[in-house]
Amino acid sequence: MQVDVAIIGAGAAGMFCAAEAARRGKRVLLIEGGAAPGEKIRISGGGRCNFTNLGIAADRYLSQNPRFALSALKRFTQWDFIARVDAAGIAWHEKTLGQLFCDGSAKQIIAMLVKDLEDTGVTLWLKTEISDIARSPAGFRIATSKGMVTAQKLVVACGGKSIPKMGATGLGYKIAEQFGLGVVETRPGLVPLTFAEQELAPLKPLAGIAVTGSVACGKTRFDEALLFTHRGLSGPAVLQISSYWREGQMISVNLAGGMDAAAFLRDQRGQAGRIALRTALAQILPEKLARHIEEISGITGNLADQSNARLDHVAGLVHDWQMRPVGSEGYRTAEVTLGGVDTDELDARTMEAKSVPGLYFIGEVVDVTGWLGGYNFQWAWSSGWAAGQAV
Repeated sequence: MQVDVAIIGAGAAGMFCAAEAARRGKRVLLIEGGAAPGEKIRISGGGRCNFTNLGIAADRYLSQNPRFALSALKRFTQWDFIARVDAAGIAWHEKTLGQLFCDGSAKQIIAMLVKDLEDTGVTLWLKTEISDIARSPAGFRIATSKGMVTAQKLVVACGGKSIPKMGATGLGYKIAEQFGLGVVETRPGLVPLTFAEQELAPLKPLAGIAVTGSVACGKTRFDEALLFTHRGLSGPAVLQISSYWREGQMISVNLAGGMDAAAFLRDQRGQAGRIALRTALAQILPEKLARHIEEISGITGNLADQSNARLDHVAGLVHDWQMRPVGSEGYRTAEVTLGGVDTDELDARTMEAKSVPGLYFIGEVVDVTGWLGGYNFQWAWSSGWAAGQAV
């Protein structure tokens, strides 16, 4: 089969790029190893697809060059994608922190993208394995389980290593390395953090407890919910900080958001000095968590018996609980893959490899990783759009 453009990976970036290229009159083949397109879209956002964010900005992306993403993000913005969603008749709502979700199902976004493929004449091959890629005088020769494909341009949109059960393989990095492009070390991102058994044992009774607070690592902090699990910590604040955390580092957990626990405890001591510390804490924390804080503080007796210094110590555990994760749950549950194809190797306007004319990389396979909350989908749309205008 001979085409103008072959795209590997029918996820968010690949499908969007394919339709954009086909609108410009290109013959496009979209190759997907899985049985259906857009599988990660389908499971995203609790099945409702957090498809973009109103607050797109360079500082919401991790990369060796965070400004690389700006060219694509500014030329195809969140407002441009919202207009596509509106035109498709998909109802949506803003949840928190600028996050936009479908009112109905993530399948509506997939249906919109698949309709674009059909309307623009893109050929979609599912359940198709790739065994070899080579450059040829005509561009690229791609050996697939459905036969040989010759394409003038090749777009790699097959994502990262996250969620292997959804078909993630790391193929995109192998293709980059085959053509001599640098790849920034990859690791799981937006992933729950885990603890060593000795730290985890006393925390296990807290599994299932969620609080709205914050988690910090170094100078980075996220004010969102966190959840105690049987393995460690999860919830939006923890997933966010996981992209910044490195093995061996401590994290600071604030269990009570912006309230002043020290002032609260002193006030309670004056008003109800006979109550136990855990009883006072249970007014601002779930009861099991209040008991745990009392236990690790080492303080016994009624509030009336406690000095200001002791109450400050307890408040420190509430607002700045120092914890050392041992690792993460890994690619099995990671929402994204950090690292990827080095942005120094790519043209920011077109996503084309500088050293390999006709070869493009878009979406998660590139060393651009957004925060939780629709940022990674917007990068998929924007980078897919940019390459779609260039191929």
